[in-house]
Amino acid sequence: MQKLFFISFLLLSVVLIGCETERVIFTGPYFVRFTETSLSKKESDSKPIYIEVHMAGPALTEDVVVNYKISGNARENVDFTVVGDRGKVTIKKGEYFGTIEINLINNANNIIRSQDLILTLETVSTSKLKIGQGESGIGNQYTLTIIDDCILGGTYIGQRGSVQAPGISIISNDCENYLLSNWNINVFNTGSEMDLLFIDNGDNTLTIPEQEEENLSPTQATIRGTGVVDPLTRQIIMTITLVDFTNQPQVTIAYIPD
Repeated sequence: MQKLFFISFLLLSVVLIGCETERVIFTGPYFVRFTETSLSKKESDSKPIYIEVHMAGPALTEDVVVNYKISGNARENVDFTVVGDRGKVTIKKGEYFGTIEINLINNANNIIRSQDLILTLETVSTSKLKIGQGESGIGNQYTLTIIDDCILGGTYIGQRGSVQAPGISIISNDCENYLLSNWNINVFNTGSEMDLLFIDNGDNTLTIPEQEEENLSPTQATIRGTGVVDPLTRQIIMTITLVDFTNQPQVTIAYIPD
């Protein structure tokens, strides 16, 4: 009986030892990498793009300068510009993140395609850090895909009289037929946004075909109109006719690229 108990105890000890989890302690090397590795943006997006590079490891008591290479088929100063020091990003001492700032250039030409801006981390100013995570250098490259937009596509500020309405969008799938997100700028005493369809005639004029506004009653809903485009500034002036109203009044709205 004692022998059987001893054998059972020994077997149990072996099982427990075999199930014990081995502690894995990270010993380095520490590294820098892009936080994300890709992004897609329309060229009409006027907001700066901030591409983040971060450091994995203790904050250092010195600035960390990471040098990067620019490649891809996107053209600098034609499709994009780099703000600040081209080809380098700095992580300030005591901090963990640095950013590369990119601005897109809206050179819309009614040809819908895309270009890639590729950034590749190459060197870092201290031997305490390496480029990329792990043996394969994960995160050492970032791809920004710049999607062409139609000439009139983008974000606008609508203005009628002294009233302005920011954040109005114009989109198109074929660069001929467009959808405007809001023409109700100081027209009706309601906060409802009212969209409309218009056609680019290709000669700096626009046609607003007759259509029904779903946010108005059927007895007031019909609109149509015309528009003109300044080819240099891309500012749009629309004249909209309220067909169902007495004397068919017209309202004029300006849309200024944001």
